[in-house]
Amino acid sequence: MSTNSVTPRSPYAVFDADNHMYETKDAFTKYLPKEFEGAIRYVEVEGRTKIAIRGQISEYIPNPTFDVVARPGAQEDYFRVGNPEGKSYREIVGKPMRAIPAFREPAARLELMNEQGLDRTLMFPTLASLLEERMRDDPELTHAVVHALNEWMYETWQFNYADRIYSTPVITLPIVEKAIEELEWVVARGARVILVRPAPVPGLGGSRSFGLPEFDPFWAKVVEHGVLVGMHSSDSGYVRYQSDWDSNKREYLPFKPDVFKMVSQWRPIEDSVAAMVCHGALSRFPELKIAVIENGASWVAPLMKSLKDAYKKYPQGFDEHPFDVMRRNVNISPFWEESYADLGELLGIDRILFGSDYPHPEGLGDPVSHVSELGDLSEEDKVKVMGGNLAKLIDG
Repeated sequence: MSTNSVTPRSPYAVFDADNHMYETKDAFTKYLPKEFEGAIRYVEVEGRTKIAIRGQISEYIPNPTFDVVARPGAQEDYFRVGNPEGKSYREIVGKPMRAIPAFREPAARLELMNEQGLDRTLMFPTLASLLEERMRDDPELTHAVVHALNEWMYETWQFNYADRIYSTPVITLPIVEKAIEELEWVVARGARVILVRPAPVPGLGGSRSFGLPEFDPFWAKVVEHGVLVGMHSSDSGYVRYQSDWDSNKREYLPFKPDVFKMVSQWRPIEDSVAAMVCHGALSRFPELKIAVIENGASWVAPLMKSLKDAYKKYPQGFDEHPFDVMRRNVNISPFWEESYADLGELLGIDRILFGSDYPHPEGLGDPVSHVSELGDLSEEDKVKVMGGNLAKLIDG
């Protein structure tokens, strides 16, 4: 589709950087090799279905079957004005709904996109964000489950559906050779964007940064194929560190508010981007394209301030000025309630991507409505953030 096309509801081509599918119960298991059978199960607990990873029941997503889901955009008022009445999460989200076909498969989603006025979108999985952390001590299992997920995703959604829906296969990195093999597999099937977890990479010898030279063969292949690297909000394992400050040793529960964890919740993406800059990967591969999705933008200014201070004191520790790296390689989709203009001042407006997080409750119930909230941008900049910038990243 031409980057100059427009929708009936927007004067600009709308390319949404953050849409989601809801996985089916067999998404992780349908193509899982028999030697790993039983690693992932769905079990009944007091009349409710839960997912169990290696025998450990997870509450990460309260309803992992997605038969019943929160309404898209149910939390818009919460994020727009706050919660002065101190309502509970259930009160804020309200009455749920039955999942519709558009949440499960691409043909129906394309019809919905036509109704919404969306030209194109990136399509991220939802439940998959729990996988890697819960298998972090078993690299072979992690790679096997991730490949099984990607096979299901390709069968169900494709990686490029009608040149309008670009699903994001997951690439896990513990074993670099297997990561390259997986990358080649998804690219051969049309992938234009991949999903890499923003977290230290686990391995048998301990965790390490994906910005280190060990991963250069993988990043070289990413650049060779010209695919976009999405770093989407996920379970990055930081609850292990946060829980050292209190007595709550539970797993990471994104829908169970905790004010202490809310204060530091963007450390994983801040550290991930810092690692790519400070460990030199983005300087060794200046054409590598990173898109930070559903991590907001509140962490950007503090990170850039820290990078500026580090460069002032120890410039020889960098291959180039870190600001140049950030403004060349890193693209960010801020939360819809944040200022695109302010972020544009930091990174440059060409690095800002619109993302609605549809159909999640914390996203926008009507993605294209965001056009009306960009009054502080010029018409030229609105064209860029609503779709033009992402189109350049995907189309090359």
